[in-house]
Amino acid sequence: MNRSLSLILLFAISCILTAPGEKPSPHVVGPKNGTLVIMGGGGRDQTFPQIFKEFVKLAGGKQASIVIIPTAASSDPNHNYRRSWSLELAKQIGVAGVTILHTHDRTEADTEEFVKPLTTATGVWFGGGRQWRFTKAYGGTRTEKEFHKVLERGGAIGGSSAGATIQGSFLARGDTSGNTIMVGDVQRGFGFMKNTAIDQHVVARGRNKDLLKVLEDPQKKMQKEFNRAELLGIGIDEDVAIVVKGDQFKVIGKDNGEVLVFNPKSWKKNTPDEKKWITLTTGQKYDLKTRKILGNDKQD
Repeated sequence: MNRSLSLILLFAISCILTAPGEKPSPHVVGPKNGTLVIMGGGGRDQTFPQIFKEFVKLAGGKQASIVIIPTAASSDPNHNYRRSWSLELAKQIGVAGVTILHTHDRTEADTEEFVKPLTTATGVWFGGGRQWRFTKAYGGTRTEKEFHKVLERGGAIGGSSAGATIQGSFLARGDTSGNTIMVGDVQRGFGFMKNTAIDQHVVARGRNKDLLKVLEDPQKKMQKEFNRAELLGIGIDEDVAIVVKGDQFKVIGKDNGEVLVFNPKSWKKNTPDEKKWITLTTGQKYDLKTRKILGNDKQD
């Protein structure tokens, strides 16, 4: 066989082996750079200081430059948005730079002046409240773009309760009329985790089955921009968080804390609701690409 023919055959084989749809993308769910800390809300075990300190560590420790976003807390312009447990804790830790950044004005959120603190931030923390307020204020603006740039630079993004749910691509409990409606009038999260819907306060508030209303969408209310068949549901209990790096996460927080993972691709027609999620506990790891538990690693 001559050299030219050999090269042609090798090229043809390589095309077959890398055919579209067969080559996995490097990161299909988690961020390519940076780290996410996603906490299911505060509870009786009061692990927030422990989890927030992990976030600060990932953002650069005492040399970090952290921006706290309290916008979900209220729609009242007279609310004291500077009153923040996160701010006080960051000061106690001795973080070099901490900024509170807030507006409900989308025009302001789209200005160069407003986003200045984000351009040098190594970490962003989203507070609790109603998650749709984040989308209403920042979705599609220059501010949201700067959130993503923090990750691109290798920084950390964290949040608790509403600040957890906003990190998914689909915004569970995003209805402006109440937090019991799972597929509401505001559906877009910031998508730091792609193809995900994130719920919080799950076990403590008896919300174990609620993500099924998103993943099955029986009332057909989900907007066409979302690919429901690809969504992964992640339900995080109080005093528990997941730390996401690339396409893996680890559960941290209280002893025996629980994270429920809903993978519709594993369901059959007769799968009962109680079997539609798997439970990870503190110390366990999960692969978001293969959708499998990796094991327990409590010694890290």
